Amino acid sequence: MVTRHICAEVHNKFSVVGGNSPSFRFLHISVGKLYSVICLCVSEDMLPSRFQVVRTASSLMARPLCLGSRVLQGKAPDMAEGNSHLLVTNVRNRLRETVGASTNWGDHQQAMAERASLSSQLARSQDELPVRRMKDSYIEVHLPLGTQPDLREKYLTYHNSVRFGRILEDLDSLAVLICYSHTKNDALPRSPLSIVTALVDKIDMRKHIIYPDCDIKFTGHVTWVGKTSIEAKMFMSQFYDGAYSPVLDATFVMVARDPENKRAAYVNPLKSEGLEEEKLLQEGEANKKRRVELSTASLLKVAPTAEERMVIHSLFLNTLDSKTVSFRSRVLPPNSVWMEDAKMKGLEICHPQERNIFNRIFGGFLMRKAYELGWANACGYGGCRPNLVAVDDILFQKPVEIGSLLLLSSQVCYTQDKYIQVRVHTEVLDPLTGQHNTTNIFHFTFSSPEDVPAIMPRSYGESMLYLDGKRHFDMTMSSQ
Repeated sequence: MVTRHICAEVHNKFSVVGGNSPSFRFLHISVGKLYSVICLCVSEDMLPSRFQVVRTASSLMARPLCLGSRVLQGKAPDMAEGNSHLLVTNVRNRLRETVGASTNWGDHQQAMAERASLSSQLARSQDELPVRRMKDSYIEVHLPLGTQPDLREKYLTYHNSVRFGRILEDLDSLAVLICYSHTKNDALPRSPLSIVTALVDKIDMRKHIIYPDCDIKFTGHVTWVGKTSIEAKMFMSQFYDGAYSPVLDATFVMVARDPENKRAAYVNPLKSEGLEEEKLLQEGEANKKRRVELSTASLLKVAPTAEERMVIHSLFLNTLDSKTVSFRSRVLPPNSVWMEDAKMKGLEICHPQERNIFNRIFGGFLMRKAYELGWANACGYGGCRPNLVAVDDILFQKPVEIGSLLLLSSQVCYTQDKYIQVRVHTEVLDPLTGQHNTTNIFHFTFSSPEDVPAIMPRSYGESMLYLDGKRHFDMTMSSQ
């Protein structure tokens, strides 16, 4: 199989340059002044013809940036000058004030030492804490992209839509602030709790286009609590043509830790008021039960079901060479791609600029990087700009320390018609010991304007990735 060195640069143009390297191709994406290098492992016969010619970025654009009357239509009246609202740009500052975090990296050790003294303020049992209502944690946060044009550049993509990775960062910060509102103790100047993201249960998209010149509003509140965990549900809407319309629904699960983030800490119990809140509480309990069942049925723990084994065997038979009577002779079916040829990889050096209020790498930053790599993978696989359908089951297994080398690996693991299921695995590398530790696993579902090639597993391990991707895809489609 012939391979060659490919460099594609997406800024004001999208081009492919050939070479003679037999090992990798490099997809080089530049957005504004931010450059990142990603290794794209694909074979030449996989590449759609549209990727083998020079093409301008205008062919990837969804629409031009709207001006004139459209800008006026995107300005929400409740964001007019003089109205007092919490803005997205102020959420991180509010969190720093809540926990007493330092704003200067040079002072972080002193700030963390001061937080350690707050352990005595933790509750010894959940019964000691007052019961909260859902409205106690309700928060409304605004992102005035239409009213304040200066904010747009941070959120703008090269094809004039909103960078969804930035939205993931904002959702993560908002989820933490919602949980601190639920656990707030007015008698204490600083919260002794360290609340961090444990899981992004799901994010369902209600529309594909997020306009960069229309105001955005986030709302959310706590919908379920355990003894040390909290579920926060958030909604994002955008003002257009005189009204707010829903963009996405998101459910995050957060955990409370002690001031030094070493052990679990109790959170306030939650009570419902009315039938609607009781339903939300029951949904939260059902979500917890579902997560336990999924963990128990993980392919890392148990064998595939009989139906899943039939799926894998059918795929295997479809790849056997009919000209030979051998299980070892495999051929790629028409309009298909070997799974090993649908990968992308990236590397991030974790600098202090991306730290959270507890001086570890911000979870929203990790989500943004994983999403952008997964999007690029889906884009390269389908040969066109994909739309995000859903995000689900993002698991935060370990915190990422400042100074870590973060390795990201994206894999197209399942396809069906126009849909592409992408799994992104992140791990930290200790350069001194060479040890690798998994930190996160991300699952993204994308859709393409056209049907995409079928992904084909070759090994048993790839077959398990295929089944895992199919499970996530089926779950996503069942909730649409």
